[in-house]
Amino acid sequence: MQQRLDRLVELASRGLARRTSRRGLLGAFGMVLTGTALLPLLPVSRGARAEAAEPATAGATPKAPSKAASDPNACEYWKYCAIDGFLCSCCGGTSSTCPPGTQPSPITWIGTCHNPVDGRDYIVSYNDCCGKTSCGSCMCNRNEGEKPMYRLSLNNDVNWCMANDNPNYHCSVSVILGVANK
Repeated sequence: MQQRLDRLVELASRGLARRTSRRGLLGAFGMVLTGTALLPLLPVSRGARAEAAEPATAGATPKAPSKAASDPNACEYWKYCAIDGFLCSCCGGTSSTCPPGTQPSPITWIGTCHNPVDGRDYIVSYNDCCGKTSCGSCMCNRNEGEKPMYRLSLNNDVNWCMANDNPNYHCSVSVILGVANK
């Protein structure tokens, strides 16, 4: 049995050597390795999973929003669904404006948040306010809908103050851009 297997492998190897060159074989092997390495970077659709979860709650009676969902100083505030940082509403600003002495970063990350009061989804832009040292109050880290680092505009783990003259991070605000269409 061992000899048959050895002979079969030898014949297959010799046949492969006759049909291909070393460069061709190395090129094909390199393409397979590159394709395998790039496979995790392909986009993944999570929409089917979200739609599958909707029918379970479709017939339920809507709950009244919690008090924290309407308090801009609480991390549970509905507009903070994808925020990561200190809330500017606790640092001398509001939920949508930077405190005095800071300036918003021109580059942002975005999220889509559900407002429990009116039942609509909104596109929200998150801006880091830059120019002072960290506020240190009301840390909030919610990662709903965050994408991997290769989708920077949807990732909240970047110091967006790097685009400003003074790159010191102070706090983060959330600005409603508009209603999300389904």
